[in-house]
Amino acid sequence: MFVRRLSIIRMDADGMESPCPIHWIDNFAMRNFTNYAVFDDTLPVGDGLLEAGHRVPLERLQDAMEDWFRRKGYLKPTDRLMVTELTRRSAEG
Repeated sequence: MFVRRLSIIRMDADGMESPCPIHWIDNFAMRNFTNYAVFDDTLPVGDGLLEAGHRVPLERLQDAMEDWFRRKGYLKPTDRLMVTELTRRSAEG
C-alpha cells in the first residue's frame, strides 16, 4: 500500500530548507480533517519523510498539509511547503 516515499520540506522566506519534523507529519496524518479518505493511505516514517499509496495526489496533499501546518502554527505566513516524490535511488541513499 505504501509504495511511494515522499519528501516533506519546509522552506522559509530566506529560501532555507529543512525537513518537516515527524511530529508535524504525524499530527497531520492522525488528525486529518480534510474529509478526503485517500489521505488515509499515508504513513509518517521520519523527519521529512512520508510513505504513501499511488492514489495520493501530491498537489492536493501539499495544499492540505500546508493548510494544516499553518492552522497549527507550525508554518509562518511566509513559509512554504514542498512535497516531492523521491526516486527509488534517493529514497534508499
